[in-house]
Amino acid sequence: MEQYEPERLSPAQRAAMHRSLTSGRAALTRRTLLRASTGGALAVGGLGGLSACGIPAAGKSRGEVSSDDHSGQEKRISFSNWTEYMDVDEKDKNRRPTLEAFTQRTGIEVKYTEDINDNVEFFGKLKPQLAAGQDTGRDLICVTDWLAARLIRLGWVQKLDPANLPHAYSNLSAQFRDPDWDPGRAYSYPWTGISTVIAYNKKATGGKKITSVSELLDEPKLKGRVGFLSEMRDSVGMTLIDMGKDPADFTDDDFDAAIARLQKAVDKKQIRRFTGNDYTSDLAKGDMAACLGWAGDIVQLQADNPDIGFHIPDRGYVTSTDNLLVPIKARHKRNAERLIDYYYEPEPAARLAAYINYVCPVDGVRDALAKIDPAAAANPLILPDKEMKEKSRAFRSLTSKEETAYEEKFARLTGT
Repeated sequence: MEQYEPERLSPAQRAAMHRSLTSGRAALTRRTLLRASTGGALAVGGLGGLSACGIPAAGKSRGEVSSDDHSGQEKRISFSNWTEYMDVDEKDKNRRPTLEAFTQRTGIEVKYTEDINDNVEFFGKLKPQLAAGQDTGRDLICVTDWLAARLIRLGWVQKLDPANLPHAYSNLSAQFRDPDWDPGRAYSYPWTGISTVIAYNKKATGGKKITSVSELLDEPKLKGRVGFLSEMRDSVGMTLIDMGKDPADFTDDDFDAAIARLQKAVDKKQIRRFTGNDYTSDLAKGDMAACLGWAGDIVQLQADNPDIGFHIPDRGYVTSTDNLLVPIKARHKRNAERLIDYYYEPEPAARLAAYINYVCPVDGVRDALAKIDPAAAANPLILPDKEMKEKSRAFRSLTSKEETAYEEKFARLTGT
């Protein structure tokens, strides 16, 4: 695969990426808080142990807990999202152009709140109300796929009405259309995709490209300068792929074999450490020669450092998603669906992608994005090409028992 060259970045994109890296979502990412590794570990007591905490799941089966929809009478919506996950006006940071355009078109006012810093922490805020079948005060939330799957399984989100989602239904990329935890996207739509790739510092590797997980684990010249991610699904998933296994369809024995392979690299001190988003500083400085990393971070790092390279392994890579859902008892479901659908129109989707630099899940957005920033439209880490899409692999949903067992094994591996 031809790799994207950072020198092709436009001045506008360089500025946007530098902003995001130093003071935005990359600097305050949920991954810094070990977004899913911590989430999985805490799931034993925080998510998986709901009954033990005296908080039962919703009484009805999933999607059946409905709400009186006040969208017709109340032209508003409350939307909770991560920090730096929405475009802002460069001259006035209090303005959000795509949200303002939505309000101008529909008359629906959006109360937009950046109050999600970590999946588990956010779930803790909502859990008592969701379990009691009460309105959380939010009409739309954005959470990572493993938590979205849990909310759907518990029956704590509302089934979406396809009639209100014509653009979303038509323009959703096939890469994200049919996750095993929400077949056909009945309850959720992705806000962004998150690709796990191999990243390396060319100066630190002596100009050598690192192209496989096997090199990360076995190349003697990289000893002590390799990073893996503290997110179990990414590190184990990428190792499974390298072993010829599919992270969407693997057994307990396959998982144990991947853990054993990683443990061997830990024991011989090949792996420097398991990290959250803080791998970025080590990689940029060259203290870490090569690692697993998230594509959005790599795009941003390349803006300031031409020595940063990436590779999509021939056998594939792990992709996860952050997803939009409507909680049970939300007062403005139809308004929320209209906002979801709006961000699946090419122009709003392009403006969002140009700002946040994560994988855009919307087909047909390339021309609109090219008008804003041709370099962004040419970057496969933002708009995956056909080859990259074909290599995408999702980590399968886990049962509560599996999640507990797997996270405990991974915690022992990483020493957390």
